[in-house]
Amino acid sequence: MHCIVNDRLVIPAAELQWRFSRASGPGGQGVNTTDSRVELVFDLERSSALGPFRRARLKERLSTRLDGTCLRLVVAEERSQWQNRQLALVRLGDLLREGLKAPPPERRATRPGRGAVRRRLEAKGRRSALKRRRQGKPSLDD
Repeated sequence: MHCIVNDRLVIPAAELQWRFSRASGPGGQGVNTTDSRVELVFDLERSSALGPFRRARLKERLSTRLDGTCLRLVVAEERSQWQNRQLALVRLGDLLREGLKAPPPERRATRPGRGAVRRRLEAKGRRSALKRRRQGKPSLDD
């Protein structure tokens, strides 16, 4: 079972390590006997499918999810091991696709337009005049 990330990148099955264990949750009596919980481990450092550029980008973008150099996914939602394996492959593909995306372009700082500055200053003036009127200073006659 290989993992298709995109049309140019496919992770071979030999580079994926699988572990199975008993899962809690739905399954009735069968939950006590079947190893339906799936743990998928993909080692970024040892992968032959990744070039140095992709490897570096994935390490940077997925650094919070990495366990050393390995990306580890645990799936135990479904009752059957086969369905959990399929889900793990889909999630691995999604994670790798997201990690390989180009970073968004940096924001170029711009100055506010002349009209925006004028409107802001007018609003400040109105607010200031309102507060000045509210102060109600006593006159000399009081």
